[in-house]
Amino acid sequence: MLVKMISEAKSDDNYIKNVRFENEVLTDADISKMEFESVQFDKCQFINCNFSRTSFYNVTFMNSDFSNCSFEDSYWKKSKISESKGEGSNFSQSHFKEAVLSNCSLRYANYTGSVWEENCTISDCSLKEAFLSEVKFKKVKLKAVDFQSADFFKTPLKGIDLSDCIIEGITLSDTFSELKDAKINVMQAVDIVQILGVKII
Repeated sequence: MLVKMISEAKSDDNYIKNVRFENEVLTDADISKMEFESVQFDKCQFINCNFSRTSFYNVTFMNSDFSNCSFEDSYWKKSKISESKGEGSNFSQSHFKEAVLSNCSLRYANYTGSVWEENCTISDCSLKEAFLSEVKFKKVKLKAVDFQSADFFKTPLKGIDLSDCIIEGITLSDTFSELKDAKINVMQAVDIVQILGVKII
């Protein structure tokens, strides 16, 4: 059903609204420049699909897999990604507003140059070795996020509460300015000191 609706939308207005897709599998699909509103993807799998410049309004991805797919320059408003897998996916230059990511595996995902507006939440997600350079975070709420070895180069973390997250081995600029005025806990401070090259005795 999804393949048919995408094909029809591509030849018409690139717009899909008020529908639920379950157990769909798409491979090498061009879903770029589409607009989805009030759509739910449940237990869907996307293999090498292109969602670049696509907009998602009140859309939910639940128990789905979009690993290694491209969402470059996409737009997300009041949308949710939950219990899903998106390892190696590309969200560079994307814009998130009132979006929620929860219980997802997003290892190696690329969020370079993305913008996260207020009221965005990332909770219980793995972003190990993800690319988060030159990202703009605006009062984003983080809860139990694994950022181990993630790249935060030139991403200001001022006012961001990282105290409930794993930040071991994160990549920063030579000046470590990214962490200025960020909130961390005592144990994390030990990791940061090690990044600075200070030996604790």
